[in-house]
Amino acid sequence: MKKELIQVPFATLDFYKYEEDGLTIYEFNATECQPPEPMVNAINALKMLQNKNERVKGIFFHEPTPLYAKITSDVSYNSKKLENGDFEITFALK
Repeated sequence: MKKELIQVPFATLDFYKYEEDGLTIYEFNATECQPPEPMVNAINALKMLQNKNERVKGIFFHEPTPLYAKITSDVSYNSKKLENGDFEITFALK
């Protein structure tokens, strides 16, 4: 799988785009930054979702519970705790 570095407006982290199982994934890693940077980047990334075949995947050092209250009702999320203790959150349009 080839990941392409992309520009996300107003983002402060690197974002990558790739294809996986017929889906377009926009991915970022927020494990090295402090609040509110992870939330700001996630909210900016969610603006890129245009259809049900796209996902935003973020890696966080803790479960970003405050972020869940800020996402719009047309976005769903799935949280998965990784072996190293970080959390992988995948967002999609409902």
